[in-house]
Amino acid sequence: MNDETFLNERVEVIAVFGMGHHPCRPVKFRRASGREIEVRELGLRHPVFNGRRTVHMFDVTDGGADYRLEFDSEGLTWRLTMEADHYE
Repeated sequence: MNDETFLNERVEVIAVFGMGHHPCRPVKFRRASGREIEVRELGLRHPVFNGRRTVHMFDVTDGGADYRLEFDSEGLTWRLTMEADHYE
């Protein structure tokens, strides 16, 4: 990720839950401004353990920018924590 902006923005997410290597996959999210972003590609996904709480990190892109989404599995909330311009 280049030119990173760190955020702590609550977002609404549409995700697909299934089986296989990616049992949870965000497909679209809406920012507080109302802007909707469609996820074109899922990068890395990994859990982070903080005591009893597990937060799942998702690095995604819409093809124009990269984003990091975090899903708190205890609070069932999503946050956008990073946005970066995507340079070719």
